[in-house]
Amino acid sequence: METPLSPLDFARRARRLYPDREALVDGTQRFTYREFFTRCDQWSAALQSLGIRQGDRVAVISPNTHSHLEAYYAVPQIGAVTVPINFRLTSDDFAYILNHSGARVVCAHADYLDAVDRIRPQIPGVEHFIALEGSKVGWLDYESTLASAPASFEPVTINESDMISLNYTSGTTANPKGVMVTHRNTALNIMGHLMHTRITSADRYLWVLPMFHANGWCFTWTITAVGGKHVCLRKADPHAIFETIAREGITLLCAAPTILISIANAPEELRRNAPRGVRVFTAGAPPAAATIERIEGELGWEIIHVYGLTEVSPIVTISEPRPEHAVLDASSRARIKARQGVEYLGNAEVRVVDDNDNEVARDGATLGEIIIRGNAVMAGYYNDPEATAKALRGGWFRSGDAAVVHDDGYIEIRDRWKDVIISGGENISSIEIEGTLLRHPAIQEAAVVGLPHEKWGETPQAFIVLKPGASTTADELRQFCRDHLAHFKVPHGFEFITELPKTATGKIQKYVLRGGRANISTQ
Repeated sequence: METPLSPLDFARRARRLYPDREALVDGTQRFTYREFFTRCDQWSAALQSLGIRQGDRVAVISPNTHSHLEAYYAVPQIGAVTVPINFRLTSDDFAYILNHSGARVVCAHADYLDAVDRIRPQIPGVEHFIALEGSKVGWLDYESTLASAPASFEPVTINESDMISLNYTSGTTANPKGVMVTHRNTALNIMGHLMHTRITSADRYLWVLPMFHANGWCFTWTITAVGGKHVCLRKADPHAIFETIAREGITLLCAAPTILISIANAPEELRRNAPRGVRVFTAGAPPAAATIERIEGELGWEIIHVYGLTEVSPIVTISEPRPEHAVLDASSRARIKARQGVEYLGNAEVRVVDDNDNEVARDGATLGEIIIRGNAVMAGYYNDPEATAKALRGGWFRSGDAAVVHDDGYIEIRDRWKDVIISGGENISSIEIEGTLLRHPAIQEAAVVGLPHEKWGETPQAFIVLKPGASTTADELRQFCRDHLAHFKVPHGFEFITELPKTATGKIQKYVLRGGRANISTQ
């Protein structure tokens, strides 16, 4: 009596148990679960009437809106595949992803209709253009198309190994790769969230994290699974975040460390009046212990640090709190919480290994690469067998993350392998230096890279963004680092800039910092 593992089964349960609970808030629009799933069913029927069949791709370019969330149910329940596209990309990026994925339908928010229209000659495989909001010649209107569709769709048989989404990594020096994520991958990721955290039907979840980012870390389905409330936020502005938290009684959100920094450094009046007790999942890059300590100490929020990659659907570890952590001082707790932690139950096996695939010593010092195998690992890169074979070499997904393992088994990332600084034969973690710099009261953001050095091979160079109105000097920062770091880890140079170069998903582009000054705004 096996049934396929799929988020759609959690949706089936939610339909039965929570029909009259409020499911979704998007500005002035509010939907119960009954209303939400009726809309999803109508959109499924509309897609089928447009000729979309099992295995077809439906692309979405949109901020966090109700129509974007509806795609995560309406598309897979007819056996089609959702292709969430990072709306911060360029038109040429849109064209590459739409062509590579083989999308037959593109659904775009009003802000991106013109960008898609510019590339129409480049995307001959796209047959239908749906305007999720706004109107334009040559585009079908989402709401009227949905409203005119039947209330039910033609059911299909779905296997747990079927693709549920095709998620594109954010390319930096090469084209993005399409990660094939299955129904089983996501179902087990959702169960990992629910087993390791206290998510319940009482939760009101704020969509700060973009839904396109690895399916919103599976929270597109996790919140529905327990009958919680989705609250859409279209732009992750600190004022909007704090205002919505207060208005909607938000209890839970996800945010990358760059957003945590903006929250920690929001205007004092916002932080002073913020409701306490909000839980915040963070991932995407190693968060600084100083940021965790500040948010937990000043705001009274709880940081839940998880780790993963798009290729593992996307979460595989959590910095799980233990009773013995409760007796530690706030700074020590924050340092532990900044570690990537331990495996999610039933999701994947995670190891840190040396060049010969032997596990490294649990000494908190020996560096190795994080490798992963199990239920969370992707089916592969779409139409790229060479990259798939390289990433899944030896039956393990190779993360490219350099980490150590502490004596309690907690994993801690020290860097991306490509970002480890080797100076005079010593391995230096840029993340450790950045974490130290972020404890300085004048610094809002910091990035450290290795630059060539005639004597040492390479040495750390720090790029600093100051808090508004703050000031400091290179000499002061150099002494601050000497007081907190081994001498060989102290940056040889400090450069003050107005903004760090980042990818469309908010990750710092260290290759830009290493490569020259052309794309860096200096103070």
